[in-house]
Amino acid sequence: MEQDRKSTLERLIRRYQASYYNGEAEVSDAEFDALWDELRSLDPSNPLFKQVGQDSVDGFPKAAHLIPMGSQEKAANPGEFRSWAEKTAAAAYVVQYKLDGASLELQYEAGRLTRAVTRGDGVIGDDITANARRMKGVLSTLDVPFTGGVRGEVLMPRAIWQSKYKDKANCRNAANGIMRRKDGAGCEDLELVCYDVSDPSNDALFTDELEKIHWLEARGFMVTPAKVFTDIEAIISYREEVSAQRDSLPYDIDGLVVKDLKTDMADLRRARPERQIAFKFDLEEAISILRAVEWSESGSTYTPIGMVDPVRLAGTTVQRANLNNPDMIRALGLKIGSPVRVVKRGEIIPKIEGLAVSALDSVDPHSLKDISFPDRCGTCGSILVDAGTRLYCPNLQCPKRLHHRIEKWISVLDIREFGDKLLQRLFESGRLTRIADLYTLTEEELSAMERMGELSAKKVIRHLRTPRTLSLAAFIAGFDFDGVGELIMERVTSAGYNTLDKLRAATVEQLSQVFGLGEITARTIVEGLKETREDMDAVLATGIISIAAPPSEESQVLKGYSFCFTGELQSMKRSEAEEKIKALGAQAKSSVVRDLSFLVTNDPGSGSSKNQKARELGIPVINEEQFLELLEHPERAPLFAKKSEISEGLHNMQPQPQGNRNKTLDGRNKRPTQQGELFES
Repeated sequence: MEQDRKSTLERLIRRYQASYYNGEAEVSDAEFDALWDELRSLDPSNPLFKQVGQDSVDGFPKAAHLIPMGSQEKAANPGEFRSWAEKTAAAAYVVQYKLDGASLELQYEAGRLTRAVTRGDGVIGDDITANARRMKGVLSTLDVPFTGGVRGEVLMPRAIWQSKYKDKANCRNAANGIMRRKDGAGCEDLELVCYDVSDPSNDALFTDELEKIHWLEARGFMVTPAKVFTDIEAIISYREEVSAQRDSLPYDIDGLVVKDLKTDMADLRRARPERQIAFKFDLEEAISILRAVEWSESGSTYTPIGMVDPVRLAGTTVQRANLNNPDMIRALGLKIGSPVRVVKRGEIIPKIEGLAVSALDSVDPHSLKDISFPDRCGTCGSILVDAGTRLYCPNLQCPKRLHHRIEKWISVLDIREFGDKLLQRLFESGRLTRIADLYTLTEEELSAMERMGELSAKKVIRHLRTPRTLSLAAFIAGFDFDGVGELIMERVTSAGYNTLDKLRAATVEQLSQVFGLGEITARTIVEGLKETREDMDAVLATGIISIAAPPSEESQVLKGYSFCFTGELQSMKRSEAEEKIKALGAQAKSSVVRDLSFLVTNDPGSGSSKNQKARELGIPVINEEQFLELLEHPERAPLFAKKSEISEGLHNMQPQPQGNRNKTLDGRNKRPTQQGELFES
């Protein structure tokens, strides 16, 4: 189970990192940090912690950073911060706000701006100089002949977001999206606040981090407030002070950056510098009261969902929170009426983290009631099995379980004409009891059903009997083993269990060794294969459904490419098209994202959101005829992948008026004073 969780956490973190660095963050920082912390507690040596997040801006030229732009280590609480400080053992620390925006490096030669480079992979980024010149705080020329790099964070002021960009989730998302626009529109609404400067040819240019802030201020750059501390506990207190005041700042911040006051250029060149750390604010949480527990039924599993008094959390109103499983309820000692701590983590449903101990005194213990667990299946009446981490119906012939399996198969094959009502009628009549029964249906019996009609019956049967070749992973996922989807099965097939025979011969012990699986998931797969063996064989015996042969390296001719389909295709269903490109090594995506290779549509001129976004990002839009040609001649993919011309808006624009740059993040005029003081006047 722990290995399953590690795999899930790693997958979610990689996904959310990608969306974060590409301007479309799917979760809040607090939610992401919770996932990060959980993975670090389970697997502290995971390679993911040594990697740098990567942005990807299609259509812009690449450029190298002057000094690698590494990722900071993170402390989520005072204990972790103290551990870092003890290991660092610095004589003094400089502390600045941790800005919640997008990193940018300005490169200067003899005092003139030559490039503005995004974070990229920490070594190579994207040259967005034309866009950067339009931002406030970006200086085209300096008053000294400096050659080197200035680093800062591209931010959107909250007031601008409130008045012009409320359709975006937050200031950071809005800023990241605008700075990557090919026409540069909106970049005048962004500001660059700087925090670092270096000359890669002269490591001795600055002896400490405070000097850098002074230098940036003197040139006219906007900078963050900076304080110098020698006492670790004082930094922890300062964090609490800033956290309480952050809502009054013009920009979003999500913690403090603490650095060894003494500059160490060798350390700054590391992928993760060791002598600086992001000291994050506490995970956002809310206190509420658990009023009821609902048991969500999916297939054979019963999952507890806590109903709580409405609270605001991470920008949304929360009334339902995940309780995971029976063991969690017992471990936390939860009762109806208990005060609970609710946090919004990296899942769709927020989570009850535990009892709100501080609020227990205000609750009358006589008002608390035990949480009742269902003990019988609501469909077949079987006694439920409480396995601790899972409450489920053990009856392999439970109608709800069988119905859900057929429903899942129809979903995997994307047979839209086979609606829920038709499935329900056929299932309740006893005509459908397993997946293979679908392939024994006839036009005559369907058209004879009330409100069905001959035309509708023909459509259903035609789509059911259209030959389909599925990957082994999709085929198994269609049989709805509890908690086993296509992604998990792709891990299994990639580990060498790439035929049905090999999979059926595998033991629980063998499958549990597959990276990302654990014993529970392995056992679910083994038992599921035994349970559905006869049904699977019957489906394959129809000749309508077949399993694709294991892909060879030579067959992966579209590896590295990705496709998104929108609208109807004439020659095949969308799910079939996705299977075809997967067989050739490509990825199928459900939305238009920055690294997408092709958008496939028969209506490229429409004003749909996918078409509009593809045009904005310069993603090639191809029609069905071109898609079919590409399938037949995949070696021509590079020809199709030529990006559209960058609009004329990317000419070198003159810098916008900069206003008063000699201000800190909170708007105060700055000048250096005594050590330990905020630089203000």
